[in-house]
Amino acid sequence: MAARDLQSLIIRDIKEIAEMREVEELQKEVWGVADREVFPALALVPMIELGAVLIGAFDGDRIAGFVFGFPGYQPSGDPGAGGRVLLHSDMLAVRPEYRSRDLGYKLKLAQRERALANGIDTISWTFDPLQSLNAHLNFGKLGVIADRYCVNYYGQTTSFLHRAGTDRLWVTWLLNSERVLKKIAHRETTSRALANFPAVVHVGENWEPLTSDYDIGQQAILIEVPSDINDLVEEDLELAIRWREATRSRFTSAIAEGYVVDEFYRVSRKRQMVGVYLLSKKASPSRSNDE
Repeated sequence: MAARDLQSLIIRDIKEIAEMREVEELQKEVWGVADREVFPALALVPMIELGAVLIGAFDGDRIAGFVFGFPGYQPSGDPGAGGRVLLHSDMLAVRPEYRSRDLGYKLKLAQRERALANGIDTISWTFDPLQSLNAHLNFGKLGVIADRYCVNYYGQTTSFLHRAGTDRLWVTWLLNSERVLKKIAHRETTSRALANFPAVVHVGENWEPLTSDYDIGQQAILIEVPSDINDLVEEDLELAIRWREATRSRFTSAIAEGYVVDEFYRVSRKRQMVGVYLLSKKASPSRSNDE
């Protein structure tokens, strides 16, 4: 079924059980998970009652995508200081025919509006750092930052997307920060010349991951990833797993040494497009609201 113009879609809260059942089915369609790994409608009902946010995009009566988040408590790292309530965005899914049309971006902005209306200024979520399109949305358009890498976060699953593992970057979206406001107003933050910084993981001519050491005194470092890890998984799963291992090693060591993931770029190089993460030495996002 061909998708209609994006302007015809209506984005609104999901409250009815029947529409929550559609959310169940969309999880299976988008991620290919077995029934036992679907987040059930009957769990959504009480969570929404207690502050969770479930937003759908509808093309007529048909659901085109949804985003779901639930409130959580982030303890403070400082003795004697209180923690903060945030929204954790657990799921974002868009039907294939509605992708590449900014629907995921619009759903995230709607989620931001709901959080702010409820007095919450921070949203967190996880995503696969090998997924370039998601990285572009998260860092390039929404302005998240990340200082946590989760190894094999979901373990083994039934999803076809997880054959190269379930490592995740944990990202923080500081909703009222200057950085985020500039991003969503399409006023790009100042970019730095990537050639000035060393790539600790580099995309080779045959798509292989090439790693190198670096001086931890560097102000910033780069981690490159393939433009489409899903195609690579289909064509050469062993190579995709090598990418997982190489990037895992460099992300975990860099974050342990005080780097924060704060930008992502898509770069054309010779006959290939690559994704480039920029990691900078700076304060953790959990301690600063000024990044």
